Amino acid sequence: MLGGAAAGSWLGDGSDTPPSIADTYAHARTVWYSVPVDDLFPRTLRGKGEGPGGADRLWTRIAVAPDSSCGGGFDPLLAKALAPVGCKRLVRATYTDATSTSVTTVGVLITTSGPTGMRALHQRFVAEKLDERSDLMPRPYAAKGTAAAGFGDEQRASWRIRILTDAPAVIYTVSGFADGRKVTDPQSAGEATQRGATSSPAQSGLGNDARGIADRIEAGFRRALSIFTESSESSESSESSESSESSESTGSSESTETTS
Repeated sequence: MLGGAAAGSWLGDGSDTPPSIADTYAHARTVWYSVPVDDLFPRTLRGKGEGPGGADRLWTRIAVAPDSSCGGGFDPLLAKALAPVGCKRLVRATYTDATSTSVTTVGVLITTSGPTGMRALHQRFVAEKLDERSDLMPRPYAAKGTAAAGFGDEQRASWRIRILTDAPAVIYTVSGFADGRKVTDPQSAGEATQRGATSSPAQSGLGNDARGIADRIEAGFRRALSIFTESSESSESSESSESSESSESTGSSESTETTS
């Protein structure tokens, strides 16, 4: 479904010729350092109707981790599950809600895999429901001096993992309480946001935080990649045009000299 939606996700530009999947993958592997951090991880995110019972949510960014390799970003078992697509770079940020009672880390893993590998991993996660397993939760980024300072592995409450197929990226979130309390019944965002869910992640809205932030960062990543791709193609087209004009000018000059 994600692969089929690619034409709509780079989208919105009305172009009859969307960028090729090869171009998209190539640009995605550079966009993490070419796009301003405020575009990739906005200072604030608004979730209209994204909270429990349809309440509005507002999340504020409180920390951005230095870009890094994937070492330490995932528990060993999740790292093993993601290993087939490789790791080029991992970028992360942590947000808190309007009341500073919940914290959520969001990460964008840029892979080294091609479309075939990303589709295979996506299919495996769906078929085996790996994104619902509590032993495959991502790790949080606990920034010192912030509301997330006590956000460790034992505080993880809800999470979401999205394996993209139209770009070499894995986007994930993991949420918990800002007061550092341990969570004994973690639940995936998909389960925690179902009607009638009674777990603490569900009732506290931590599942909503994990889902809402993941959706917004994914949408922002796609917009940034779309703009970056269009800009790069426009630049390449301009350079090609200038080169062509220069060649024609040179050819005309040589022709005149030969005639004279």
